[in-house]
Amino acid sequence: MRVLSSEILPVRQESDLVSVRQLVRERAKGLGFGILDLTKVLTSASELGRNTLLHAGGGTMLLETLEDEMRRGLRMSFEDQGPGIEDVSLAMTDGYTTNGGMGLGLSGSKRLMHEFEISTRVGGGTRVTVTQWT
Repeated sequence: MRVLSSEILPVRQESDLVSVRQLVRERAKGLGFGILDLTKVLTSASELGRNTLLHAGGGTMLLETLEDEMRRGLRMSFEDQGPGIEDVSLAMTDGYTTNGGMGLGLSGSKRLMHEFEISTRVGGGTRVTVTQWT
């Protein structure tokens, strides 16, 4: 797999989520994503960006365009230095929420994207990485 481009964006305030969605939209369209895959990556970016902001007080998103033999893809890594997630299994359960939301951010992103990975340490932050292929 080869990284074609990468950019880091801050996720520190609500207006940063707009910038995240705009950049993700541009890169996904540039890779030739159809409307369904475009909707999936934008939804995932919105959910994971919002989680980064609400649960950790902010962080960053690393956006990478990828090439792997016959396919191209988009990888988003949301990272923070927040409190971490005590029980990842519980956090991945549909409907589980700690802030009154719908509880579909992590589990929904996992279902929407081709690849999903979460790394967290209580007191040491969280990184969620998702990838969508063309």
